[in-house]
Amino acid sequence: MRLLVDKNNPYVAEAFRDYGDVRVLGTTEFTRETVRDADALVVRSETKVTRELLEGSRVRFVGSATIGTDHVDLDYLKRAGIGFASAPGCNANSVADYVVAALLRHASQHCTGLDGRTLGIVGVGNVGSKVALRARALGMKVLENDPPRERTESLPHFVSLDEAMEADFVTLHVPLTREGADATHHLFDGERIARMKRGSVLINTARGAVVETGALKDALRSAHLGATMLDVWENEPAIDTELLTMVVLGTSHIAGYSFDGKLNAVRMIHAAVGKFFNLKSSWTVPPTLPPPTVEHLTYETAAGLDVEHALREIVRACYDIGADDGALRTLLALEPGERASAFRRLRAHYGVRREYLATTVRLVPDHRALRRVLEALGFLVEFP
Repeated sequence: MRLLVDKNNPYVAEAFRDYGDVRVLGTTEFTRETVRDADALVVRSETKVTRELLEGSRVRFVGSATIGTDHVDLDYLKRAGIGFASAPGCNANSVADYVVAALLRHASQHCTGLDGRTLGIVGVGNVGSKVALRARALGMKVLENDPPRERTESLPHFVSLDEAMEADFVTLHVPLTREGADATHHLFDGERIARMKRGSVLINTARGAVVETGALKDALRSAHLGATMLDVWENEPAIDTELLTMVVLGTSHIAGYSFDGKLNAVRMIHAAVGKFFNLKSSWTVPPTLPPPTVEHLTYETAAGLDVEHALREIVRACYDIGADDGALRTLLALEPGERASAFRRLRAHYGVRREYLATTVRLVPDHRALRRVLEALGFLVEFP
């Protein structure tokens, strides 16, 4: 069997070698010519999997090492009898880590706390659920909105989208869909953004087209929104650089790009390929993974410790989200025609970022309130 796999997945060649001949490609190298003789593809979201790509090929299975599927023509795959699998939830911790870092950074820059503030979560699936747990640990009040789940699970704590707009922060964790009662394309248009609380903050780590760019810029110019933090953009990789100058935090669609999340995706797609083709493999995840930025951190506490201040210092030591913001802003110094390829490079060459769960924090002495929050955020905690 012949497999084409995206090189931006860790251990991908080793994982799939037991199944057949593996060819590792860059994202832009998946073309009609390269896929023609392949039996299976393992792609990421930058590769558009369409009839134009696959027609006339021998491809029988497509695996996307991502949580989203809007880059895949699922209807065509079904008509053509081509199997498909994605990796829902693979990078949920990664995105939740990113949102925590973004919230703490914003609070630090504005000399305000998160305790007692309200976070509206639109989309409470794998990612949104983890964000909710972490936000509550930070002392925030959480408003959860998820119409599909509310209909099927009859959970009483969900709120309407209008009620979620009353929050101080609104974070988006929905798939990009264009049809049906729960379509999310331009869900946050001018009318929806106008219903948000004046001075509130919008965070988008879902898909760029969930938010209408023009309406968002209007809301920022008028100061209806206090700030916006974006990891995803309409028309990627050709993003709106004027909008980039207006946001307080901008990154290159890397919220879910932790090493751990990518490895989870490889593991899930590896299993799906084996099941589809009825193949066995001896591959297992290597016992030693790349180290985090900080593997062990000792933090000295005191009786009057400001817990949120401590969290800001610990989180920043493990993941400096401001560095990712600075990397994206280098696009502003480039010629317009160079910016799209630079955006792609930022993603393709993103460094190793481990999730909080890879860092052990030693509290000296043990501070129970700080320990409780750190553990809820995913850190391992030791104390004398």
